[in-house]
Amino acid sequence: MAALSSPLRVCRGILKELRAIHGPTYNRSLAYNYVMDQFRKNKVTAERYCRAQDEANHDSHTYLCLLASSRTHKALHDFYHVKGECSTAQAAGMVGLRLPTQPGGKGWEK
Repeated sequence: MAALSSPLRVCRGILKELRAIHGPTYNRSLAYNYVMDQFRKNKVTAERYCRAQDEANHDSHTYLCLLASSRTHKALHDFYHVKGECSTAQAAGMVGLRLPTQPGGKGWEK
């Protein structure tokens, strides 16, 4: 199993993702209050509240991964699933390709 990040680093990462979701007023959201309460409650030791030694740290790391993956998925979905129809050249350009052209300019290209 890979080593988990420190709890402070994970907390900062979660707050960064909440800031990306809610904007500058993220510290007034219910999610912010819940995350901060959980980190304060488990500050002394994870063994006090959890069966496994690092269960609280693992759960917070998993939640951070979920938030980051959801944000990345939304950005990719917005980029590749545009509204309406697009031409063949635009669709090819979206994925980094170009349409073939006839050599010498004797044909159908403009």
